[in-house]
Amino acid sequence: MAPPHPPSTTAGGQPHPITLKVLRLSRPTLTPQTPLPPSHFGNGLDIPAQASLAYPSADPNSSFPLTPLLTLPSAFGAAYVGETFTCTLCASNGVREGELRSVSAVRIVAELQTPGREEGVGLELRGAEGGALEGEEGGDVGPGGTLQRTVRYELKEEGEHVLAVTVSYTETLLNGEGGGASGGRARSFRKLYQFVAQQLIAVRSKVTERQGMGREEGLGRRYVLEAQLENVGEGSAVLERVWLGEREGVTSRAVACGGEGRKAVVLKPRDVEQIMFVLEEKGRSREVGERVPLAQLNIDWRGAMGERGGLTTGWLASKGR
Repeated sequence: MAPPHPPSTTAGGQPHPITLKVLRLSRPTLTPQTPLPPSHFGNGLDIPAQASLAYPSADPNSSFPLTPLLTLPSAFGAAYVGETFTCTLCASNGVREGELRSVSAVRIVAELQTPGREEGVGLELRGAEGGALEGEEGGDVGPGGTLQRTVRYELKEEGEHVLAVTVSYTETLLNGEGGGASGGRARSFRKLYQFVAQQLIAVRSKVTERQGMGREEGLGRRYVLEAQLENVGEGSAVLERVWLGEREGVTSRAVACGGEGRKAVVLKPRDVEQIMFVLEEKGRSREVGERVPLAQLNIDWRGAMGERGGLTTGWLASKGR
């Protein structure tokens, strides 16, 4: 994530000795390779077949498109609703040894502005050991040193997000050889980093009441929930679990190829998975045309490199007849 502004300066144009970098913690991907067929080699060309491989020690006769090599992302990449956004904040002290100034009490504060919370949500900072830092006071960072903090936030909304990071510190000017130091002054700067959260799994659903289905046996109203799950992201996703959270008085069971107990399904971009549930509502009368919530659809998924994510829809309902 690159800041949209030049290096921070004060109103008087004096640059800050502290610089800030924000690095998103992203999982690497397996390096792809496209082996050329043996017919491309030979014919007097002194070129080994392995020259076409990203991983030269691999079997040149293999057509498998992935190698054991890992590639780090070259850009920010996509952020998906339901995953945990994680990044590292690094405040580095640019003061060199021998300069007549020092910095101390370096402190980082971060908040995230979301579509539903434009005023911002305060983020919990964690240290290098992973523990939460509550009520952290500013720390001293020597010349060339770095203060590093990690933030995590579960993305729940689609749309534009802004990560706002404020760095504060105390700068002390030194008076030269043995002259001591003048009083320190408090300084701070703030930077904004913008990204967009988008859906990975798009859900299209329909609830239909089955007239006469089970009423003769006194089993109550029954409904059929059909849903299509489409991968609208940039990479593959694995659907680990699809289940319903029913309202009180409603039970459900999975039918066809969907629901709990199903095997994990791999969805490539634009792939669609069809699921179906039968729901039963007991002990409730309703007016004709009344819309009553029945259940929420929950989806647990993993990305191509194992990163976890999840999605919960709004209440799915059917009109009474």
